[in-house]
Amino acid sequence: MSDEIKIQLTTTPGNKPDSSNLSFGKYFTDHMFIMDYHIDKGWHDPRIVPYAPISLDPAAMVFHYGQAVFEGMKAYLTDSGKVLLFRPDKNMKRLNQSNDRLGIPEIDGDFVIQAIKTLIEIDKSWIPTEKGTSLYVRPFIIATEPCLGVRSSYTYQFIVILSPVGAYYSGGLEPVKINVESSYTRAVRGGIGYAKAAGNYAASIKAQEIAKKEGFSQVLWLDAIEKKYIEEVGSMNIFFKIGGTVITPEINGSILEGVTRDSVITLLKDWGVPVEERKISIEEIYEAYKQGQLEEVFGTGTAAVISPVGELHWNEHTMHVNEGKIGELSQKLYDTITGLQSGSLPDPRNWTVTF
Repeated sequence: MSDEIKIQLTTTPGNKPDSSNLSFGKYFTDHMFIMDYHIDKGWHDPRIVPYAPISLDPAAMVFHYGQAVFEGMKAYLTDSGKVLLFRPDKNMKRLNQSNDRLGIPEIDGDFVIQAIKTLIEIDKSWIPTEKGTSLYVRPFIIATEPCLGVRSSYTYQFIVILSPVGAYYSGGLEPVKINVESSYTRAVRGGIGYAKAAGNYAASIKAQEIAKKEGFSQVLWLDAIEKKYIEEVGSMNIFFKIGGTVITPEINGSILEGVTRDSVITLLKDWGVPVEERKISIEEIYEAYKQGQLEEVFGTGTAAVISPVGELHWNEHTMHVNEGKIGELSQKLYDTITGLQSGSLPDPRNWTVTF
């Protein structure tokens, strides 16, 4: 594959949305990056073109067998006009883990990061600067071969689109209400739960819709076998602060290995906060709550960064966490990670890529 990216600029630039009134994932910039794969050529023809609909054969295998993976990243604009990406190497590593699980050919992560930088430079004026906003980066791969045989596709497209976004939740950093899902199953060990695959999210939508109708922001999933052990929230990894110790479910093959999750664990260890990655049951959480030891609950993810949980509903039990207020540790984590992402705090671990 040639490292030369062909660039075709739009002749009809779009109107930028009001950055003080952004929702999540509703607006898209003027350009997108595309790269093709053929079994005989490998990845080839990298290009940046005007944002536009794509054309696929009705028999394209992504429609029939679900070979589709994606990533989520954010870009921030500093006061000096520099652009920051937060740990993009981790996203590329995870994308290739997802590719491997779904039988999709590996991509060159370093080349893709350079392509993303080039794309962002072209659409740099779309990066919002209001507090809490960013430019969301969505790389994804789809199987494009027109074939109804059940196997890996021989052709793919890798695409990157950009979206100026506000807070993931309309309430911002206000604690959310979460329902513990006891009926439906999202993933099981040996399946694709650890991959950032489109099918994982399709499996979560039904329960999510039910939860929203009942006034909850998200669903907390339990393990598929015993319906006992906590896994993750629909769009986030989950953490519990119990008696001074922070506990999060271990990476077990059915939950996503979150970049923000890893960053939080690293920061907590740096601060001397006890952290445990292990199996934890919903019963253990409820017992801690009854004993007054459930101090904080928060989710972590690229979209929301840190999302404090103010209420957990499990069967007939409702657990009110920290009087419905954001916890001190959750706030510190949010301030630190967003400070690193925006360049307002020192970055001793070199997590941010500046260009």
